[in-house]
Amino acid sequence: MNKLNNQLHPAAALPERVIQFGEGNFLRAFADWMIHQMNQQGLFNGRAVLVQPIAEGLSKQINEQDGLYTLFLRGLKNGQPYEEKEIISSVSRCINPYGQWNECLACAENADIEFVISNTTEAGIAYDQTDKLENQPPVSFPGKLTAYLYHRFGHFNGDPAKGMVILPCELIDRNGDNLKKVVLQLADAWQLPAEFASWIEQHNYFLNTLVDRVVTGYPRDEIKELEAKLGYQDTILDTGELFHLWVIEGPEQLANRLPFTKAGLNVIWTDDMTPYRTRKVRILNGAHTSSVPAAFLYGLDTVGEMMEHDVMGKYVRQIVFDEIVPSINLDKAMLDDFAESVMERFRNPFIKHYLLSILLNSSSKFKARVLPSILEYKTKHGSLPVKLTFSLAALIAVYKDGQVEGSGMKARREQGDFVMKDDVPVLEFFAEVWTAFDGSPESASQVAQRVLANISLWGQDLTQVEGLVAKTGDYLYRIATNGMRAAVQTIVD
Repeated sequence: MNKLNNQLHPAAALPERVIQFGEGNFLRAFADWMIHQMNQQGLFNGRAVLVQPIAEGLSKQINEQDGLYTLFLRGLKNGQPYEEKEIISSVSRCINPYGQWNECLACAENADIEFVISNTTEAGIAYDQTDKLENQPPVSFPGKLTAYLYHRFGHFNGDPAKGMVILPCELIDRNGDNLKKVVLQLADAWQLPAEFASWIEQHNYFLNTLVDRVVTGYPRDEIKELEAKLGYQDTILDTGELFHLWVIEGPEQLANRLPFTKAGLNVIWTDDMTPYRTRKVRILNGAHTSSVPAAFLYGLDTVGEMMEHDVMGKYVRQIVFDEIVPSINLDKAMLDDFAESVMERFRNPFIKHYLLSILLNSSSKFKARVLPSILEYKTKHGSLPVKLTFSLAALIAVYKDGQVEGSGMKARREQGDFVMKDDVPVLEFFAEVWTAFDGSPESASQVAQRVLANISLWGQDLTQVEGLVAKTGDYLYRIATNGMRAAVQTIVD
């Protein structure tokens, strides 16, 4: 079977206009797919040169296929399974900076390249005091970017028109602001000229962004079947869901230079991304984090099973529409529309999302994603949200009878043993707390009291929230005594 490559592809004549730090599945199914869509409509007419952020990566496979790859987008459309596939032609090549750093710096001399896109993991935007400009390449992503921008600054003699538009896609709050801060820190630590720092400040845009698309990547389990259907071999074939959203906080005039919206893409340019982040964290992430502990203890294994289940499917919808949405001070119609799209995404038959993997680091996720909904619901409505409070008890119940072994906790549900992953001190805390439970309602309340009083877990003393200890203890007793199936039945309408 032939490999996918064709240097004579029409897009091969398009100039490189984007340098992208990150060559993985997500950006190729998200940003590069969007560039491809703009090119197809003659709106952008440029390609991305990719930079492999770590020593091991996909540069060899990408270059063997001349930057071309197949993308399958799959999900539900009008309630029915739907799939679309396309050969993406917006990538020109991929540079491995660990052997081709000079090629990377040469891109800084190209006046056509005016955009930077990145996705180098959430830990990628961090200050590394050991990094050096002399490293070839610098170790960190901000180090590489600082060196790249400094080379561009020098090559164009600080020309204000040669500043760049930088769109980080790392999943941290205010990613653009944080990246800019680290770049300026490095410029100072490396004793680069004050004029360079001024050029960074005044003539480069570091935009805060919010990205949203589930990318399932290379489909190992079905690759033979897919390649047989395609008639060619594709070593970097990519898969993702149909839904996509990119929220970009930046000046209106940049929307003309990056005409995503003209191409019909779900990209929002705004001067304040806070409402969109709140919406995503509280509804999309919050729905996962609040519903999964109960669903897992119920005996289910995937998000799809949870959504199709008679009881747990209702549980999820009621959490979202009856409690999370009413807790948020934003336009209700906008929230409801987004929530419906989330429900459809959770039901995507092409994505097998395991509940146990979502349970990873659950306590810290609950603090960021669910706790604000509980507290704000109580402030707005004067009472505790029933199902979200139950979800807190369900989370605590996951750790019951657990034994810490190495970096995990061996715990049990009716269907058998499983391993819970979290920070070891968190696991040790929950294991110790549950030793006080003797099967009585009083001991369940004691467990709730100790957990909710743990300020290091929640950032505050939750025993001060009126009624929360009593209600959480009551739900814990029901779950421990009657089992999750019976307990959840009592709260689902």
